Amino acid sequence: MAHLGHTPYNTHQMVTLDGIRAAQEAMTPLVHRTPMLLSRTFSQMCGGQVYLKAENLQRTGSFKVRGASNKISRMPRALLSKGVVAASAGNHAQGVALAARHFGALCTVVMPRRAALAKIQATQDYGALVVLSGDSYDEAVVHAQRLSQEEGLTYIHGFDDEHVIEGQGTVGLEIAQEVPDADLVVVPSGGGGLLAGVALALRGLGLQTRVIGVQASRAPGGRESFLARRQVQVPPGPTLAEALAVGGLGEKTLPLILKYVDDLVTVDEEAIAQAMALLLERSKLLVEGAGATPLAALLSGKVEARGKKLVLVVSGGNADLNLMARILEHGLYHAGRYLVLRVVLADKPGQLAQLMARLAEAEANVLEIVHRRQGAHFPPNLAEVEVSLEVRNAEHGGQVCVFLEEAGYLRRAMPFDVAHSFVSREAQAQLEPTAVP
Repeated sequence: MAHLGHTPYNTHQMVTLDGIRAAQEAMTPLVHRTPMLLSRTFSQMCGGQVYLKAENLQRTGSFKVRGASNKISRMPRALLSKGVVAASAGNHAQGVALAARHFGALCTVVMPRRAALAKIQATQDYGALVVLSGDSYDEAVVHAQRLSQEEGLTYIHGFDDEHVIEGQGTVGLEIAQEVPDADLVVVPSGGGGLLAGVALALRGLGLQTRVIGVQASRAPGGRESFLARRQVQVPPGPTLAEALAVGGLGEKTLPLILKYVDDLVTVDEEAIAQAMALLLERSKLLVEGAGATPLAALLSGKVEARGKKLVLVVSGGNADLNLMARILEHGLYHAGRYLVLRVVLADKPGQLAQLMARLAEAEANVLEIVHRRQGAHFPPNLAEVEVSLEVRNAEHGGQVCVFLEEAGYLRRAMPFDVAHSFVSREAQAQLEPTAVP
């Protein structure tokens, strides 16, 4: 299957195992061999043997430097002197910027206007000129390709380029060397460069390992293409896995994925958030949304793991820390580690102290207290206390609520309220009869 390259010098017509091996040699000065980590926690959770290929610990925080380094290392000096241009939401941007600096090429990167500030700054720190254009990756691509034509810059595609695919395929070579008897390898997929390269490497080495790609359900163009066996473009929606938010598979990645990949599944935002939180808590790995999708697929039952040996490719770790803080709080809440109580008390001395004493006896740790003594929804001689608690797990949270009931606090039915609502017996007498069921 022959495909024309993006630049005149590129006569490489097919992605091959020999090309992936050559890429491994070409990128040595810039690319780390990332660790393969056995996770006993996730192994116990799924009933299999789970390894994490930690590309989040790669230089620039992502596997993308592999493909960018391989592509730029093969450019003639005449083209390097003119410069390169790329479009990216962040990870490819940093990989191209680092490789361009190493090989002495000027670099321009077009990023969507919504790109994370940390990724913009990191790309600039590697020496690239960053241009913000468009509201999506696809719109940034249009601007980058226009700059390529107008200024004679070599366009470095994020995934749909033979040399880039071969560079990403070196992840597959390392997996084959480190876990040669893996039953299943699970790989994040946006445009499909990493998935295609890894699958080709494993199949080219003669391994019978099944390969499954994972996408965010809000960016399902790749899966739709996989099912239709042709290119299908689906505009991506906002997703925690922003590195996967592309419209579909590329012209070069699609045939490889159809030939070598066993399945391509999607995971929802809740699964991605919980996987990010678990990777940080249990494996001490800071992982961005795209990199967490393989674990999200595993824990949500999208891949069968019981009795199998699996490798999850953790593709990147460039997570926005402000967003990460919100994800962690959200993840802990849904994992049953946070409990919010809203309790109506009689507004007199000692009531709050009694409530705190009951919570201490229940071994719940108080994180925050909001004490309201004024409000239109209850009489002026009452107060409402909202307490955020840290508990061991969902079962412990339930036990805390039961303990309060046994201590004389009555449950209140509050529709659409995420908090567990109670009222003390003294306060109940002063509420309207309809307020307490």
